[in-house]
Amino acid sequence: MSTVTTKDGTKIFYKDWGARDGQPIVFAHGWPLSSDAWDAQMLYFGQKGFRVIAHDRRGHGRSDQPWDGNNMDQYADDLAEVLDALDLRNAVLIGHSTGGGEVAHYIGRHGSDRVAKVVLVGAVPPLMLKTADNPEGTPIEAFDGIRAGVASNRSQFYYDLTIPFYGFNRDGVEVNEGFRESFRLQGLAGGIKGQYDSIHEFSEVDYTEDLKKIDRPTLIIHGDDDQIVPIAASGDKAAKLVAGSTYKVYEGGSHGLAQTEAHRFNADVLEFIKA
Repeated sequence: MSTVTTKDGTKIFYKDWGARDGQPIVFAHGWPLSSDAWDAQMLYFGQKGFRVIAHDRRGHGRSDQPWDGNNMDQYADDLAEVLDALDLRNAVLIGHSTGGGEVAHYIGRHGSDRVAKVVLVGAVPPLMLKTADNPEGTPIEAFDGIRAGVASNRSQFYYDLTIPFYGFNRDGVEVNEGFRESFRLQGLAGGIKGQYDSIHEFSEVDYTEDLKKIDRPTLIIHGDDDQIVPIAASGDKAAKLVAGSTYKVYEGGSHGLAQTEAHRFNADVLEFIKA
């Protein structure tokens, strides 16, 4: 396995495929998944001549599972170490859900010297939590429920979570058992402590200032039926905070639209990269 060892000794697993001289596309996955969530994109863009890189966030997938350090500052620093170790330049950064927070915080914390463009899909920024200043957010009780589900029986919780994640509870939507099984397997490959800690990072961290610092062309894609990261508190606000961003709303789109609508998503991202 290919790994980068970070300054604190944590091994971060990554895939590095496609043309070595192709423009790099770096993918940051959602919670509680791994780089495998990007299979449809890694194959598609790799076959299009790009260099495609995806890592497993610490505590997730095949990366190490440290007890401490499961926070967005560290996740952003880990991403920086991967980009530095591979000396990636002119990179397109694509972040889904929590990975969108990771990408935004990477730029907020480390700048955009290595970045050409940014894609945020179903991303958590600016803030998921409902507060007095963010009434469109999700109440803290919902995130406490996620913590309880992970702590008590994460295997069943992850399997059940796939229903709203992919919109399988909507009329006319066919349940894809392969997606459900893959989601649970990816979740169980990671460590419970890192995944538990990460709930705070995707729900209660405010990424507003990070979004304001994004100074590269940015494509924001969000489903208007996203039941995990509701669009009113995320995509709608992020599009206003990232200067000059392009905003695409998928009507009826779920949180997992990069998988359920992979052909459309891939085509939109390819058009954006080539523009």
